[in-house]
Amino acid sequence: MASSLYTALSGLQANQTWIDVIGNNLANSNTAGFKGSQAVFSDQFARTLSYASGPNGGRGGRNPAQVGQGVRVAGTSRSFSQGGITNTGRVFDVALQGNGFFAVRNGAQNFYTRAGTFGLDAANNLIDQRTGSFVLDPSGSPIQLDTTSMLAPQATSSAEIAGNLPKVVTGPLPEVLSSADALAQGFAASLTSSGSGPFTIPAGETWTMRVTVDGSAPQTVSVTSVTGSVTAAEVATAIDALDGVSASVNGSGQVMITSDGVGEDATLKVTSGTTGRDLASLIGISTSLVTGSETAANGTTSLNDLPGNTSDYVDGDSIAISGVDADGTPINATFTYGAAGDGTTIADLVAFIDAQFAGATVEMNSAGQLVVTADTAGEAQLQLSISDEAGTVGATDWTRYAMTVTTEGTGSDVVTTSMEVFDPSGVAHTMTLSFERQADGSWSILPSVDDSEGSVVSAPITGIFFNDNGSPTGLGGVNPEVTVYFNGQSSPQTLTLALGADGEFSGLTQFGGDGEVLVQEQNGYGAGELASMSVDGDGSIIGLYTNGQSQTLGAIGIATFSNPEGLTQYGDNLFTQSTNSGNAVLSSGNLGAAGSVVGGALENSNIDTAEQFVNLIEAQRGFQANSRVITVQNEVMRDMVNIV
Repeated sequence: MASSLYTALSGLQANQTWIDVIGNNLANSNTAGFKGSQAVFSDQFARTLSYASGPNGGRGGRNPAQVGQGVRVAGTSRSFSQGGITNTGRVFDVALQGNGFFAVRNGAQNFYTRAGTFGLDAANNLIDQRTGSFVLDPSGSPIQLDTTSMLAPQATSSAEIAGNLPKVVTGPLPEVLSSADALAQGFAASLTSSGSGPFTIPAGETWTMRVTVDGSAPQTVSVTSVTGSVTAAEVATAIDALDGVSASVNGSGQVMITSDGVGEDATLKVTSGTTGRDLASLIGISTSLVTGSETAANGTTSLNDLPGNTSDYVDGDSIAISGVDADGTPINATFTYGAAGDGTTIADLVAFIDAQFAGATVEMNSAGQLVVTADTAGEAQLQLSISDEAGTVGATDWTRYAMTVTTEGTGSDVVTTSMEVFDPSGVAHTMTLSFERQADGSWSILPSVDDSEGSVVSAPITGIFFNDNGSPTGLGGVNPEVTVYFNGQSSPQTLTLALGADGEFSGLTQFGGDGEVLVQEQNGYGAGELASMSVDGDGSIIGLYTNGQSQTLGAIGIATFSNPEGLTQYGDNLFTQSTNSGNAVLSSGNLGAAGSVVGGALENSNIDTAEQFVNLIEAQRGFQANSRVITVQNEVMRDMVNIV
């Protein structure tokens, strides 16, 4: 009868233990890195009332009859499920996402924890702030950080260049002068009478007609008969006396009228004279407007055949050539017309003018224009003027061939950028990179530094060509090295410019649009002091320096176990290795089961408070039920006593 008391007692004890476990879980619900536990129950041995028997003959088998003797706590199981991550902002608050543990050492013993509340002591050792234990690195050694040394400078040895060089060519271009009108072979306007002399005119009568030349005021031609007729020669002589025209008699006795001017601007029109005494009708000449004509000139075209020539040149006539050479040198020369002089044709005049210019070339282009081209690209002071000198018989309207600048002389297309270059001592210098388009369409790079800082001793980088699609080509044949001597340095410094790759658009390009080039990155830097620290996912402790550089100062080791639930809880959120946990394996984060390290954060307790309250209710009910068993057994025993 008393066995039920002891059975109920075991239930009270087991549920009390469960309440203890729950209480501990709830007490640590806000403990960083805490891992909750669960009580594991098992029943105790049973009292056998009868043993089992098998079937025998005509009798069936029977099961054993047993009465349990209570319950016991067989153990506790710890849950290593991931807790939530909370950012704290402290550099050395670190959390783990995974199955690993931070390793710390106190004296000669290693401990393991999920609570990464670390910090630095006075000796710059990384310690667990709760216990003062040293935090271990992946090799199992305590971590000591160098927070006072400066980061040594690094000389610039390479730089990555990217950007666009303009496709549209605006330089280098030489200055060009061109004549307003093209030189041409001009032909006069002409009229020929249908009749041939002599022409009958009553004696004593005067017959007239009017002639208009080049649109000017009409001029009157008068012929008076003495004998009753006039010859063709007499009519031609009267017309020849007019301004701007010439007249003669051809072999057929016809009167021919020819304008002195030639070309399409030359016009000739005859108007009838006095009614009944009209000379135009008498000789049979057209009263329709006629014009001259012109064809493309060539080198053999005579100067007298130029459109705009109003009076033929004769031997000894002088044509003044004045102007300014490309470099500003004044030009003053005289072209003497004639076979015994400087010539009579366009080719002779062009050759004479060309000889006067030392810095430019003078020629007649395919369109017939007179063209003066500077021999070198860039700004020039070219000028050219042609005129007839005083006393010259011939005359040409040279203003129609006035020279104007049709192409401004410009220097090379230039795109400029600059970059910082650090010398071996960490001093920063400014280097200018000028990208200049060359006459063959390629680009060159001209590096330079201020004279006060040093000098570039290497040749310009040349031969940078581009495909039609704007990608570079032939970079393998380009020497991209720049050698510079900085003042105060004993030896020159060489750096290599990375310009991109053939056929790709990762570096330099040549597209339409503006030019803009920049230095994406250069690998030099000056000396720097430690400005801040951070912890990477693999546990590396990264120092960030005032020069923008970073370096690894140390690394936090992560321990893993084959059976983490076999670890022994030590207190202070620490665990120790046991015979059933397996040996600790130290490594870096982000490897296998170690998990990743989260800097500036802590792992929360993995306790689910709601779940624990449910468990607490169950434990309370279990305790209450076992208490009731004891109460009932007590009443039964009292009734037994009362029987006596």
